[in-house]
Amino acid sequence: MALTAITRRAAAITAGALALTLGLAMPALAHVTINPGTAEKGGWTKIAFRVPNERDNASTTKVEVQFPTDHPLPFVSVRPIPGWEVKLTRGKLPKPVVSDDGDKVTESVLKITWTGGKVEPGQFQEFEASVGPLPKDVDQLQFPTAQTYSNGEVVNWADPAKADGSEAEHPVPSLKLVAPSDDEAGGHGSMGQTPSAAPAVVAIKNDSHATDGSSDNTARLLGGIGIVAGIAGAAVGVAGLRRSRA
Repeated sequence: MALTAITRRAAAITAGALALTLGLAMPALAHVTINPGTAEKGGWTKIAFRVPNERDNASTTKVEVQFPTDHPLPFVSVRPIPGWEVKLTRGKLPKPVVSDDGDKVTESVLKITWTGGKVEPGQFQEFEASVGPLPKDVDQLQFPTAQTYSNGEVVNWADPAKADGSEAEHPVPSLKLVAPSDDEAGGHGSMGQTPSAAPAVVAIKNDSHATDGSSDNTARLLGGIGIVAGIAGAAVGVAGLRRSRA
């Protein structure tokens, strides 16, 4: 009985150790994401599509990012990346959209494609773009992304979030939009003076003038004492000279 229990315990320990080893050996899957993940509504922002290589035997050679057409972005510019060619594709929207300013928008940026470079295994690359102004009437923008590998495999990062809150297998890169900060409003408020604050400033100024006046009086008094001391010293010197001659 004792030998059987020891054998079972040893087998359990061995299985646990094997599972732990396999778990550590499997690389943690990283997804295509947008960094930073949040931006202010109605503003401009720089976003970076962070693309990691999830394969050990192939390199990422193409990245294609689809831009939203239900809330199009009027202005898009890209930052060049050494070794990569970038193409910005504009075209007609599936249906016209009315902007926040009331303008009718029929064309916009549809996608950005990066080709020619390589993201080697164990590496990642950030593909940057400046976009704006961002819409004010939506809380999130989604950018479906296709990642192509050197072996011909294409991974589409376009899965929406699951209803149960768990992460999708290939989640779509998303940019969360938040309300603008009130720093500007707070700055205007801090510049204004309250009725109780104004007299305090005047009092401080009056005290500073009084301090300056007392300093001037003290300086004059010290100067007068110095002059008197100098005259007395000269008189003593003259008297001593006369005595030495006598």
